[in-house]
Amino acid sequence: MRSLKNLRPFKGGMGVFFLVWFGQLISLIGSGLTSFALGVWVYQRTGSVTQFSLILLSAMLPSILISPVAGALVDRWNRRWCIILSDSGAAITTVAMALLLTTGNLEIWHIYLAVSLSSVCKAFQLPAYTASASSLVPKEFLPRASGMVQSAEACAQLISPLLAGVLLATIQLQGIILIDFATFLFAVTTLLLVRFPNVVKTIIVSEPEKSSLWHEALEGWTYISVRPGLLMLLILFAIDNFVTGLVEVLLTPLVLSFASVTVLGTIQSIGGAGMLLGSLTMSIWGGPRLLIRGIFVFDILSHLCILAFGLRTSAELFALANFILFFSLPLINGWSDAILLRKVAPDIQGRVFATINMICWSCIPVAYVVAGPLTERIFEPLMATNGLLAGSIGQIIGVGPGRGIGLLFITMEILAIGVTVAVYRYPRLRFMERELPDAI
Repeated sequence: MRSLKNLRPFKGGMGVFFLVWFGQLISLIGSGLTSFALGVWVYQRTGSVTQFSLILLSAMLPSILISPVAGALVDRWNRRWCIILSDSGAAITTVAMALLLTTGNLEIWHIYLAVSLSSVCKAFQLPAYTASASSLVPKEFLPRASGMVQSAEACAQLISPLLAGVLLATIQLQGIILIDFATFLFAVTTLLLVRFPNVVKTIIVSEPEKSSLWHEALEGWTYISVRPGLLMLLILFAIDNFVTGLVEVLLTPLVLSFASVTVLGTIQSIGGAGMLLGSLTMSIWGGPRLLIRGIFVFDILSHLCILAFGLRTSAELFALANFILFFSLPLINGWSDAILLRKVAPDIQGRVFATINMICWSCIPVAYVVAGPLTERIFEPLMATNGLLAGSIGQIIGVGPGRGIGLLFITMEILAIGVTVAVYRYPRLRFMERELPDAI
């Protein structure tokens, strides 16, 4: 067998990007297996929704907090090695959990710590991986490359829970963690076989500023804030993420208010299929000539789907709306990434993507926090059988359990659609693709 060091590395073009993408796809599936299995393991042993929620928070909060600094370091360092070290760090935490589990010493706080460390690694890996596309892929193929990234996430979301359910019954949590570690090794191996082109520096700074990591971390926000089109796009996606956070928390109790757990699982699986089909559509098609138009068409469509959740307690309606909603998401995300990869200078893309991730991700925990009080203290009482709005709006959308959530979705989406239409009328955003020069 030939040694890896004797293999000639791949250089340049879509071939390199495809190899990196495939390695990250396998790694995402492995991570999804562990994430699902750990959630089941914790809930089965504690019976606590709070403990389960804390795992979700541990997986998100460290990434949010460290993103600006991580983005600055990604732009300083070699992006290929950023991804390699990030994957390796996540693999080490996975091995540590496997050893603790094998010896019978794994405790809940170990999982919080491991998930938090993996979240820190993700804060470096994601902007490095996203920004690397602009140096690996020709400009005209960036929308398709973004579609491939979205399809990898969709595959992981669709495959991992189904596969993890089968594997938990056969090889249990220890075996799943070992599979996850093997997928990390595969991803790192693909990265060791390739070379990334050097990123040309376009922003010249003075010597004192070069030594200031904090100054570089803020440059991502500065770059966006002085370009009104990019700033309005960021505001739009922050609103979308807040809405998404509310839907993540409230869709399950809404469906269970009129249907079974089996129906809920079917609706979620149909959503996953929609996400995969949307990702494949974008990978093959690429998108319209003006991507910003496509973003707004499907953004409005996604808001209409969420509004539909509030109108009727129909499993068929929910399944159709969830399919269209998740079909739209990879198109919106992929086209926005493609615009950013074209318009943002390559040597600052790590900071820009990290800033966007930090702001957008921050809206999701806020939604988690306000979802319960809004539902339990305001909207559900309004739509109770004898509630204040039972005789008016209740005659249209119904009354009783879950109808308050429905009214919240309708109210939220009317506001969101109004904001989206108003934002699209802003010329600096609508004509951004024409006005902002391509950076690559």
